[in-house]
Parts: sequence; C-alpha cells; structure tokens
Amino acid sequence: MKHLIPFLNRKPTVAVIRLQGVIGAGGRAQLSDEALGPVIEKAFSRGKPKAVALVINSPGGSPVQSSLIAARIRRLATEKEIPVHAFVEDVAASGGYWLAVAADDIWVDDSSILGSIGVISAGFGAQVFLSRQGIERRVYTAGKSKSTLDPFLPEKPEDVKRLKGLLGQIHEAFIAHVKARRGAKLADDPDIFTGEFWLGQRSIDLGLADGIGHLMPKMKELYGDKVRFAKYGRKRGLLSRFGATLAQDALSAVEERASYARFGL
Repeated sequence: MKHLIPFLNRKPTVAVIRLQGVIGAGGRAQLSDEALGPVIEKAFSRGKPKAVALVINSPGGSPVQSSLIAARIRRLATEKEIPVHAFVEDVAASGGYWLAVAADDIWVDDSSILGSIGVISAGFGAQVFLSRQGIERRVYTAGKSKSTLDPFLPEKPEDVKRLKGLLGQIHEAFIAHVKARRGAKLADDPDIFTGEFWLGQRSIDLGLADGIGHLMPKMKELYGDKVRFAKYGRKRGLLSRFGATLAQDALSAVEERASYARFGL
C-alpha cells in the first residue's frame, strides 16, 4: 500500500548550506546576513528537511555579520525543531568558527583549522611618508574624537586605549557565544580564548569540535543510507559565470587571499 502513496516513501533530506569566504557587510565580502538570509530561510523551509548541514570554509571577518548569520540559523533551528550539523573544510577560524558554533555539533577533517577566538584590528600609519614628500595633512573637526585613529596623523595613546577597549568588548561577546553553545564540552585550557588555532584532532581534544567526520558518510550514519542532499548557496552573478573579472573582484581576491594566508592556506 505504501508504494501507492508517494509521500510515505519520501527519503529523508538534509539541506546543505555552503558558507565559504570572508565574512563582511561590503559588496566584496562573500558572506553577509543580507546575502545569505534568503538562502538560509529557504534551506530550513523547503521540503521539510530532516536536518541542515553547514559546510564551512571561512577565515572569519566581521563579528557583527558573523553574529547575525549565526543568530538567524539558531532562530530557524529552534522554530522548526531541525538539528544543525557543521562540517569544517580547510578552516573555520575567528568569525568562521562563530558560524560553526551555531550548529549542534561540529565535524572536522584531520587537517582542518579551527579556533582563532579573538578580535583583530589592523591599519597603517602614513604620516612620515607624507612629511617626507612635503605633503601637509589638514584636518578640521567638530568633536575632539572625530579624527580618532586617522592613519595620516601620529598615533595617540588615548586612541589606542579606546580601540583596545572596544576590541575587548567584542572578544568577550565572542567568548560568551562559544561558551553558551559548547558549554561543558570545552576543555579547561586557558589557551582556547587567546586567538590561537589548532588542527582537527587537537580542536576535538579542546572541545571546539565533536569528532572527525565528512558530510556524506556522517549524514548517512545519522539519517540512513537513503538520505538525499539539497544544496543551497549564493548564486554567482552573470559576469562571474562567464569568467569576467572587475577591478573590485580583483581587490576582493587579494583581501581574501591575505585572510586565508594567516592560517597557512
């Protein structure tokens, strides 16, 4: 009788969301809540999936966008009562790990890189160069802090102190997020929240991940050999599909390459 009623024989479906690239709000960033929102909503809603799998390969980026994306995933997982599994490819570091922690469990390869639970701000100072070139920098403000950390002016200790205070607050929010999601799984190791990062098995020992596992075999183990996969991700624009490269795309590639290079990738 069951073969006469198709929906009774429906195979379990796992919705797969690929989260790859640098996280940020700008047009050059590959991962943002605005761009991924419709993708994530569709993955949780279409076809009543048995689970959602996050395939992560990200060196991090914006803490705000990381938080927004992760919060959206958790909201939908709770509302629809759907388990979420994360699978780390090359790297889930900094904001990339923030996304991984949105899952109920995290699976890695032996050579995956995880961690970097910290916050960084990088810039440059060009005041000496300008002076040598005979260029005078003129800045007029209303409000004494309006020119804070201007790269064309000498660095002020009070500006650095304020910036470090802000970075510290973001770091605390990151730590709280990881502790809330990983809880008692985390090892009692002071290095976890120092910005350090580790390979697969060591990340498991520290409680940052749950085990060695790859997408298809792990999902078949959990949901049966007949599980099917529905893949979701950002669609490429028409120009990129035909291999066209704009100046902005080239700059984006350089910035992304530098982000991955921090982890030897």
